[in-house]
Amino acid sequence: MVGDHDITFANRNPTVAALAFSYGGNDIAFAPYGPEWRMLRKIFAREMLSNLNLDASYTLRRNEVKKCIRDMYGKVGTAINVGEIAFSTVINMITSMFWGGTIEGEEGTNLGAEFRAAAMQLTVILGKPNVSDFFPPLARFDIQGVEREMKKVSLWIGRIFERVIEQRKKLGSVKQEGPREFRGKDFMQFLLDFRDQGTGKSFSLAQIKAMLMDIVIGGTDTTSTMVEWTMTEMILHPEVMRKSQEELTTVVGINNTVEEFHIPKLEYLNAVIKETLTLHPAAPLLLPRCPTQSCNVGGYTIPKGTKVFLNDWTMHRDPEFWDNPYEFRPERFLGDGIKLDYHGNSHHYLPFGAGRRIYAGLPLGERMLMHVLASLLHLFEWKSPNGIEQDSSENFGVVLEKSTPLRAIPTPRLSNLELYA
Repeated sequence: MVGDHDITFANRNPTVAALAFSYGGNDIAFAPYGPEWRMLRKIFAREMLSNLNLDASYTLRRNEVKKCIRDMYGKVGTAINVGEIAFSTVINMITSMFWGGTIEGEEGTNLGAEFRAAAMQLTVILGKPNVSDFFPPLARFDIQGVEREMKKVSLWIGRIFERVIEQRKKLGSVKQEGPREFRGKDFMQFLLDFRDQGTGKSFSLAQIKAMLMDIVIGGTDTTSTMVEWTMTEMILHPEVMRKSQEELTTVVGINNTVEEFHIPKLEYLNAVIKETLTLHPAAPLLLPRCPTQSCNVGGYTIPKGTKVFLNDWTMHRDPEFWDNPYEFRPERFLGDGIKLDYHGNSHHYLPFGAGRRIYAGLPLGERMLMHVLASLLHLFEWKSPNGIEQDSSENFGVVLEKSTPLRAIPTPRLSNLELYA
């Protein structure tokens, strides 16, 4: 399906909630495969999230990580909800990359808080099982009110985007922090500039808002949940945490904080994250695909228009490929195992999908996940409250969440207190 039949299965079969938040499928995730989708994908993946643009917006992300560390330092010795801290940090990173310094002071603070509240509601609604998705004739009745709720929240977020766009037009340009060589356009400015260019005349305001929505959905819950799962596995396996922290000491140093340029050198921590994604894939069922024509896959005939799910959770536990698949062993991703990456090159390991419909926000998500997680590990020691063993049971949904939120106690790991300021 993601190899020989990739084009046939390149279309989506979006849920009712997904159609509502994506303005009728005007985004990367759910737009039908074709010329318009290819244009959106090119803008999103090759230009907006290019290494050049991500490097240019690094200062914005770095500032939010530093705020997280200061907040954590004020809570040392007390049990904190790791998932909440990670979610707050990631959504702040995304917000700062959306509109940079367009709205400042109290107004900017209030707008950011409003946006975070709306984004949290959106992710909750998207994860609700909806009978309309399984019995399409019932969709027009909206029995559970999912479509109504999603349209309400999408309208709320859309109005926030419109306020920022109007403010941006008044300013004419955006102020950004940091040295000149690290200044770049935030996402909002990038999309507006593209629309104003001759090549982007067909690029609508609805598409701009839908693409920004994709980053909210794909970047917040997924990244923060993986931070929580990885920290859980490390607390359950202290030797793995020790090895990760030793690597951080070697690569980063005891008098430095983690920077994004350190990330490619953190091979063991990268293996830990890959192993976590094997046991706890961010999306246990990848977004459904829909064949444009009937075809034969593995001896089975799949009729045109069928909603097809790829069961990532089961593939990652296939004993014919994985040795002791239920054992947490990051070393399987070192040596020859390092070839297993996030880009869908092996059909046994697809944490972010594969083929034309692979997760387009992967370059940004990988940077945020590694930076936040490495910073928490490098600057703090972690333990369970009162020696309580952490629960690793799962709640299945659009995102695979922990049944019980991870609560852990941080204590400063490094003696240089300036690193926590």
